[in-house]
Amino acid sequence: MTYETLTVHLEDHIAVVRLNRADKANAMNLAMWHELRKAFQWVDATPEARVAILEADGKLFTAGIDLQMMMGLGGQIRNDCDGRTREALRQVILDLQDTLTSLERCRKPVLAAIHGACVGGGIDLITCADMRYCSADAYFTIKEIDIGMTADVGTLQRLPRLIGEGITRELAYTARKVDAAEAREIRLVNRVFESKEALHAGVREIAAVIASKSPLSVRGCKEMISYARDHSVADGLNYVATWNAAMLMSNDLQEAMMAGMAKREASFKD
Repeated sequence: MTYETLTVHLEDHIAVVRLNRADKANAMNLAMWHELRKAFQWVDATPEARVAILEADGKLFTAGIDLQMMMGLGGQIRNDCDGRTREALRQVILDLQDTLTSLERCRKPVLAAIHGACVGGGIDLITCADMRYCSADAYFTIKEIDIGMTADVGTLQRLPRLIGEGITRELAYTARKVDAAEAREIRLVNRVFESKEALHAGVREIAAVIASKSPLSVRGCKEMISYARDHSVADGLNYVATWNAAMLMSNDLQEAMMAGMAKREASFKD
């Protein structure tokens, strides 16, 4: 597949999806939003892809939503009926939400590797990933309040579950910057690496470990953790019982047990 705003490649069961508008600060134009969905649908549907990394070219991760795209929305939704214009805008917002939710829908784990600035829509994007890692020069800001709008593509829904409601409110109301050290402290990121190069190398090591595990079991872990986030403990326990009643007796289970007894590396089907 060809992309205008991304590069996508697969090697050793690791899919790398890279933002590729470095000359535009990786600003998220309409093509990028749609191509992110296309890329993660491809990751989900490709058996050889067991885990994905989301990273970016250039000096920063992303400057957020492309302002030219926002300025062009008026012409896209214009209707002589005010109600229909507003309905069209709602559909645009819902579709943008869906493009990022594709990271959550993807059955494979998604690891975000963030360097430099991660602004506005970039926060919406990374909160959809399974895990986030950053370089020491990274910073994060919920910028929408500074352009007179309420963040509407997932930050305010997902971030409180990651870092808590109080700190989310502070960041959303003030748009202040969070540096890498604070991001680690508030648990927005799992780990901070010294440089962009160390970040990419370190995240690939983590991805390689995930890729070596049972793909069916990894997909089950993602499904269960995502489900548990939005349901009660009782609901989650009931779901995992049903899931394992269907999935437990797999070739992966047998291979893992045989490899353990033989003290060798397990080899799993994609």
